Order: sequence, then C-alpha cells, then structure tokens
Amino acid sequence: MHILGLAVASTDLGFPAWLRITHFINFVFIGVLIRSGIEILSSHPRLYWNNHCVPGTDWVHFTKRVVPAEEGQYMARDDELVLPKWVSLPGGKKIGIGRRWHGLTNFLWMINGLIYIVLLFGTGQWRRLIPTSWDVVPEAWESLKTYLSFSLPPVEQFAPYDALQQLTYAFIIFVVAPMMILTGIAMSPAVVGRFPWYARLFGNRQSARSLHFLGMAIYLVFVVFHVSLVFIAYPKHNVTNMVFGEYLPEKFAVGLVIMLTTIAAVIAFWLWQSYWSHKDLRRTQVILNTLEEPIRALFVNRLQSRQRGHYKEADISPYHWSNGKHPTPEESPEWEALRHNDWHGYELEVGGLTNKPIRLTMDDLRDMPRQEQITMHTCMQGWTGIAKWGGVKLSDVLALVKPDENANYLMLTSYGTAQTMYDDRPLEPYYTCLPKDLVYEDETILAFDMNDKPLPLTFGAPVRLRVESIHGYKMVKYLRRIEWIEDYRNVGDGMGGTREDSALQSINAKI
Repeated sequence: MHILGLAVASTDLGFPAWLRITHFINFVFIGVLIRSGIEILSSHPRLYWNNHCVPGTDWVHFTKRVVPAEEGQYMARDDELVLPKWVSLPGGKKIGIGRRWHGLTNFLWMINGLIYIVLLFGTGQWRRLIPTSWDVVPEAWESLKTYLSFSLPPVEQFAPYDALQQLTYAFIIFVVAPMMILTGIAMSPAVVGRFPWYARLFGNRQSARSLHFLGMAIYLVFVVFHVSLVFIAYPKHNVTNMVFGEYLPEKFAVGLVIMLTTIAAVIAFWLWQSYWSHKDLRRTQVILNTLEEPIRALFVNRLQSRQRGHYKEADISPYHWSNGKHPTPEESPEWEALRHNDWHGYELEVGGLTNKPIRLTMDDLRDMPRQEQITMHTCMQGWTGIAKWGGVKLSDVLALVKPDENANYLMLTSYGTAQTMYDDRPLEPYYTCLPKDLVYEDETILAFDMNDKPLPLTFGAPVRLRVESIHGYKMVKYLRRIEWIEDYRNVGDGMGGTREDSALQSINAKI
C-alpha cells in the first residue's frame, strides 16, 4: 500500500476521504513496522538462503564481527547490535519489545489494508491501480525515460497517476504487501512447526526471512521517493488533492502547512514510541503483551509442532548457534561437580503441587521409552538450526506423579543463571513456565542426546527441554528441577520466565 500519493485529481476517480484516511494510517503503520523490523534484524544482523545459518554462508551482514568456527565459542547474543532509540523501535537491544510492537502493528496494518482493498474494489477505485490496457507498459517506459532525464510527464497524463506510477503502486499493493504478510507468517515457530512445508514455499525459513528483509527495503525506498515526489512533481495538485480531496490551488499554502505539520507529527510519534517504551520497560511489556495476546490466541496458540518425519538425517545442520554459556563454578558449583563426575549423581527433581515428589537419575531417564525427533530450532533473534534430539517425552515423566487440581503451569529451573537482568540486579537462576497445552505436546521432550551423542555442554548437558512449537529461549538448558505451580504470576517478577523477567519477552513464544 502506498503512503502519500503523487496525485492529480480526475473527474471520475478523485480522492475520496476513505482513500486519504487509509493512506495516512498506512503511513503511520509502515514507519512503525520498519523501525521495529530494524530492531529485530539488529538482534541477528545476518541473512541467509539456508536454514543452517553457518557462519560465512550469509549473503549479507550488517556487522564486522567474525564468528569463530567452533560451536559455543561465540554466542548469538554476542552478535547483537545496539541501535540508538531514534533509529529502531525501541532501540537498545530490546528485541522482545521490538517484536511486540511489530506483531501488534502488523495486525492493525493488515486490518487497515483489508479495509482499503474492500473499498478499492467496492467503489470502483481499483481502476486507479489496475491497468485495463497493455498500452500501460510502453507508456510506463516513456515515463521512466522522462523521469531519468529529470523532467516530468505532462500533467494531463496523471489520471490520477501516470503509467509508471500506476504499475509501481500496483506492485507495492498487490505483490510486495502480500509477500510481506506471507513471509512474516513463516517467522512463527508455531506455523513452521505445525506446517513445515509452508516455509518451503519460499525455499526455506531463512529464505523467507531474507525475502521479508528485501520487502522492507523496497518499502523504505518507496516511502522516501513517494513522499519526495509529492513536493517535487506538481505540488499544488498533490498537496491540495491529498489534504482537501480536490484540486484547490488557492488553498495550496494552507494545505502545505497541514501536510508538513502532519508529517512532522508522525515522525515525532515514531520517536516518542521508543522513548515511551524505555521510560518504563515493564509497563511497556505488560501493555503490549496484553494487547497482542488475543491475536496470538486467535491465530497460533493452538498450533502444535508436527515436525517428526519431515526432516531427514541429511537436513541436520553442520553448525548450531547458541545462547548462554554453561554455568561457571561460581554460578553453580553443584553443576560443575556433576560435570567432572560425568553426571553420576545427577538427579532431576520432579515435584511442586503433586502427590509425591520424585527424583530421576540419568539412568532412570534413559530407561524410559525413548523418543527421537529431527526438528528445526527457531530463535527469536532470527537464526535457525536443524538437529536430531533424543530423550524422553515430558508427558511420560509427568505421568510418574499426579498434579494437584490447582497445578496450572509447569515451572522448569536450570542450574544456569540469567545472562542479564533488566534492572541490573544480581543474576538469578534461569527458569521458564509452560501452560499445560505446551507440556503435553507430542514433541515436547527432555533431551539428553543431540545428533546421536550425549548433549554437549553448550547445548544444555546433561538434560534440556525441547518444545518444538515455540522459540528457543523457553527451552531451559542444564535442567535441574521441574515443578507444578498454580500461577506463573507468583514466581520471579511474575512474567513467566527469566527471559520474560530480564529481557522483557512474552510468556507466549509462538510468534
């Protein structure tokens, strides 16, 4: 959808109020989407055409940092860029809030776009965008040559747009916008987990991510040129038609003031979003999560991963990014002692609101029915990796105890700690809370093997959680304890996990 139009009124089409209003709303939303999209990209500033994200295979990167070849020597969070507030939304390595702004605005943008499309075809205004003759192609070519010569086509050719503009606007609305929606859907771990074939419509998930970036770049360039032409090519026609809905040259000065003031107000709003977000990060997190949760509940919360059987051994990635180094002796002397003892003496605590707390050794876990699955790990930063995980279904472990009627969430705690706390307080044990629907998904397992070998230290030894329909930050590594609880709001900062408490993510990690 275009933002502000190079526009000369015609007798049969004109510029009705609904057209101008939806264009203005779209202008606001596109700016929010681009700024929050830049924040998301800065979290992993590399783009690939393959799912493996092996360092050196990126087709473009926005950082000079060199990634060591050995896994685990360089964390994905080490690769993040810190952007100022005036560049991205909200800036300052706050990807959780950036994603919430992006998701909420994207939904509103699609609603506005749907209204625009319905009215476009319902009122006959589609003729302003969709050519009715092949003559538009040679006419567009002539227009292009005219623009390249730093001239303008005659004003009579704008009805309401000239041929080149008509094709450009149609391309943005009917090609680029749908591409952004469809590739954006491929960013959801719930969607590509439940429908692994969907990402292959674009090649793979990383190809979809790259196409999404290219679409954003097209929009950014389009906005700059589109708005600039308003004031360069026949400004009296453009400004008065866009402000008043008709050509009123005598009101050009008033219309120009209104338009410039409006653009300045929108830019101020974009910048205000960042500073408002940072003024109280917890408030921003709660408000955005509350507004976005009904959208997640409507579209993705019920999707469960069905990746088993889709990926083969040949699909396993030769390299895997990771986040969070294994616990240090200072952070967890217990884990360090178990590591040096080859995990002898390790016991997984299973309890909380149950009839009988139990402890399971590594031998106990390995004696239970084994489940293997080759799945794609999706990080909210954007990178992916495919691995073969071996372990035991979490539901089988939980079947060994009986939860109380008040047990609504499962809390899983790590031997490791948070990497940072948003309010700079001392690091706390890493934990996450899961609702029952995630706990009992078929592909939710406690993994102790990776690619037919014992779980490496970097990836969560001796046992880690795998929930294949959500983002990786919910999959606790170095698992120490599992316990049923009544409400995650009574634990930690009440946000549902360490990343939610410290990095201001959302408890629902499906989008």
